Amino acid sequence: MTRFVLSYKNLPFVTLWVEYSDIPIAMKAIGAKPNKRRDGSEVYTVPVLSDPNTGALITDSFEIASYLDKTYPEKPIFPNSSEPLIRAFEPAYLSLLQHAVKFIFVRATDILSPASVKFFTKARTVDVPLPWDVNPDADWELLEKGHNTVYEWYQKTDGKWIMGDTFSYADIIVASWLLSYKRVLKADEWLRVSSWNGGKWTQVLADVEKECTLS
Repeated sequence: MTRFVLSYKNLPFVTLWVEYSDIPIAMKAIGAKPNKRRDGSEVYTVPVLSDPNTGALITDSFEIASYLDKTYPEKPIFPNSSEPLIRAFEPAYLSLLQHAVKFIFVRATDILSPASVKFFTKARTVDVPLPWDVNPDADWELLEKGHNTVYEWYQKTDGKWIMGDTFSYADIIVASWLLSYKRVLKADEWLRVSSWNGGKWTQVLADVEKECTLS
């Protein structure tokens, strides 16, 4: 999500990729603060934004987006004071997809290094206990059902974006998850997602990538 925001705002940036297993080491090295899990335990996460212009060090994708919009207000991603509404949109959107993440996690472990698989599995099982591959057909059904609901949201607008003709961070949230599916799913599985709702999701991803000059 952060790369979409930076690109949309035409802000130059450098991406430093970190293995999952190295996240705690890398975050401690730069002084980043851990986030809190629902059970109160601490966990280091990415992305983290280090802004050389202000010295700010921000964790969490949404907080990074909020910081960037306040610090660099040109081309806003929270137009018309919409940040509170989009903060409510994100958990509503994720609640439709969270029950279908198990097979997404399985696919992610297929492409990670052995060390990162171990770290990823340990971190994710805190919220989503193993096994993850018990009923993939049911997970697919839930994922499609969730996208059907989001499709209905888009149909209620007068334009191609969640806010009608106005592009916002809500569209970046949706596109970022779609891109993650495209990256981790097998080719035939991504084609399956692409076929839903008349090809809506490949179009949303393409539109957002174009808007953010990432296509």
